[in-house]
Amino acid sequence: MRLSRNAKNVSMSKARSMAGLPWIAAMAFFMQALDATILNTALPAIAHTLSRSPLAMQSAVISYALTVAMLIPVSGWLANRYGTRRVFMLAVTLFTLGSLACALSNSLIELVIFRIIQGVGGAMMMPVARLALLRAYPRSELLPVLNFVTMPGLIGPVIGPMLGGVLVTWASWHWIFLINIPIGALGLLYARHYMPNFTAPGHRFDIKGFFLFGLGLVLISSGMELFGEHIVASWIALVVLTGGALLLISYILHARRAASPLIALPIFKIRTFSVGIAGNIASRLGTGCVPFLMPLMLQVGFGYSALIAGCMMAPTAIGSIVAKSVVTRVLRRIGYRRTLVFITIFIGLIIAQFSLQTAMLPIWMLLIPLFILGMAMSTQFTAMNTITLANLTDENASSGNSMLAVTQQLSISLGVAVSAAVLRFYGSQGVSTLDQFHATFITMGAVTVISALVFMLLRPNDGRNMFSERQKH
Repeated sequence: MRLSRNAKNVSMSKARSMAGLPWIAAMAFFMQALDATILNTALPAIAHTLSRSPLAMQSAVISYALTVAMLIPVSGWLANRYGTRRVFMLAVTLFTLGSLACALSNSLIELVIFRIIQGVGGAMMMPVARLALLRAYPRSELLPVLNFVTMPGLIGPVIGPMLGGVLVTWASWHWIFLINIPIGALGLLYARHYMPNFTAPGHRFDIKGFFLFGLGLVLISSGMELFGEHIVASWIALVVLTGGALLLISYILHARRAASPLIALPIFKIRTFSVGIAGNIASRLGTGCVPFLMPLMLQVGFGYSALIAGCMMAPTAIGSIVAKSVVTRVLRRIGYRRTLVFITIFIGLIIAQFSLQTAMLPIWMLLIPLFILGMAMSTQFTAMNTITLANLTDENASSGNSMLAVTQQLSISLGVAVSAAVLRFYGSQGVSTLDQFHATFITMGAVTVISALVFMLLRPNDGRNMFSERQKH
């Protein structure tokens, strides 16, 4: 009788954790999305306080994204060894404390340093939650679960720009970081009760691989930023980029020989995974520029206030939420390949048309494209993420999930760095500030259209097994 009662209690506890797990992942996504969208809106105000140019603030964005990209593989290893609940709670704690430190920054250097600390927490927060989802749910249920997770999280981009504008206008930019503190406290309380503590057989951490891979990412992103800033000679930036590429090549050679590499190379033999990773990198170079460039163009180019600029970014997030209700039906009807090829080309055209926008046009002519862009990007992201993870096994789920998260964060970093470099390049040609933005949007839109070629490598039936397996269940 006692054994039966204990078994029943364990079963109820597991069910409670399963029910709460998607909400924990959504909360993690919400915190990251809120932080990113608020910061982009507030960059001009922060630049004014710190006596810097608004067009030279990309280091505050890149430092966070790059730190996350570097440390995500560590999060998978830590979660396997110490458990998803422990690592997730540590991540939320670091993210919250890092937010407090950012609010106390008095210079751009201090802000970048504390953004790195914040990034250490961010590197473990969302990836560990998603890893728990991968282990808790069968692949046939992964699409609707991930769809649910991202939908509550998209509330962050809806209120983030508006909240950032309100705080900058009527308080100060410091509050864009302080807002994370009560959210983080709530996340810790919820995770303690509902986050399962999954573990997996461990192996020795690949320290050499970590330094080769991480330093390679740092040098590549730093090289792109040096090109954009023009603070050193072009040949120095090229040397930095080349050094980063050589380190990544060295990692590949190392991973072929290592018994337990940081990211196992055989996982790339899964064709859908490889195409998904390549597509994430290529397509997000273009889409990653929009959250960075648009608030700057609205404030610096159009002369709008932070509040108005923030409110005008809301349609993109609203469009993302609307699309979540139909994306599964779209993928089931026309397939992953055609969806991704078409939607990526469409996104590139939408980005390029922002070059036609001026402060003289009616506001609705900008709001409607932003809403449509949000719908298209939401469809693209959901399709890319699910096709990337679809064919992973339990053995390589941790490595594959880490690589996807690394790719997403690296793409954000590179998207900001590349668009900033392009913006600076057109600025050096003696054109007006608004023309700089227009030319940059055309360039990044063209990059996005070209990236659609990657998804041509998918086969028409790729991903169909996800729907058939779900119907069997």
